[in-house]
Amino acid sequence: MRGPALHSHLWPGVPLALGSAVLFGALPPLSKLLLGSMDPFMLAGLLYLGAGFGLVLYRLGRRIAGRKSHEASLQKSDIPWLAGAIVVGGIAGPVLLMSGLSLTTASSGALLLNLEGLATMVIAWLVFRENANRRLVAGALAILAGAVALSWQSESFDFNTGALLIAGACLAWGIDNNLTRKISAADPVEIVTIKGLAAGSVNVGLAFIMGAKLPALSFVGATAFLGLLGIGASLVMFVLALRHLGTARTGAYYALAPFIGALLAVVLLAEPVTLKLVLAGFLMGFGLWLHLAERHRHDHAHGVLEHEHSHLHDEHHQHVHPAPVSEPHSHRHRHEPMRHGHPHYPDLHHRHTH
Repeated sequence: MRGPALHSHLWPGVPLALGSAVLFGALPPLSKLLLGSMDPFMLAGLLYLGAGFGLVLYRLGRRIAGRKSHEASLQKSDIPWLAGAIVVGGIAGPVLLMSGLSLTTASSGALLLNLEGLATMVIAWLVFRENANRRLVAGALAILAGAVALSWQSESFDFNTGALLIAGACLAWGIDNNLTRKISAADPVEIVTIKGLAAGSVNVGLAFIMGAKLPALSFVGATAFLGLLGIGASLVMFVLALRHLGTARTGAYYALAPFIGALLAVVLLAEPVTLKLVLAGFLMGFGLWLHLAERHRHDHAHGVLEHEHSHLHDEHHQHVHPAPVSEPHSHRHRHEPMRHGHPHYPDLHHRHTH
């Protein structure tokens, strides 16, 4: 029997989103230890390739062990969304970022990177019409304010061509996050494997074109392992969180990553605990509390829906099988119209607007 926690609207989406933020937040301080040994484009490419090849080995290991995946495979209708996410987020985003960082100050670049969370949420609310209430918006703004406080420098803000390019990178990643949500019902390991291999190959190719050299094998291995965790595992958890929470809420939790990275920098790199870090922690903690305390509940109607994804036989899945099946499991199934009320997020079955 499943415990009460599994019936909560917070589970498993919130832990997945926070876990994704923790893994991604660890990436910058750990990457900083490797950056002096290789070109930035080479580093980005090897991180993505590490994620892609690492997940290929994971899938191969599961197959050898006889462990069948209960996730739905990508469908032909998913390909345009996946291709768009790869081109915009995996290729255009890093190129715009690296180009922008070369033309502006590090402080301005760090501040502008917070636009990704804002872009993700605004696109989700205005373009894809995800539900938003005052508590959610206030919580998101508090988290973003904490991120801004964390990256604010005393020097004057320099808004130039480089800043525009970095803002473009954040917009690209915001679009990527929303496009990925459209395919979040499919196997997240398959999605991230394809994204990692495609984006990594392009970025490594760009590095070679610009004259970069492949670093020592030990650095390649360390970078690949870091990419498997900080990008591969992080993005798998991010896609699963999208499935349960929707894009805006997942993006808000993901915006905690800079704070997590700053805390790790204090521990790993012996950086000082500053007033900015304390202020950012307070603002982000307040925003997180507002999100965790959100109770979105109302009577809502479900129309006819036919799709395929990993699921349990819960209140939204009351169909029968001709033979016993394990849970969770995946198959194409049809939802008949129903009306009920319970706490929910804009997940796979609650994408209505108000």
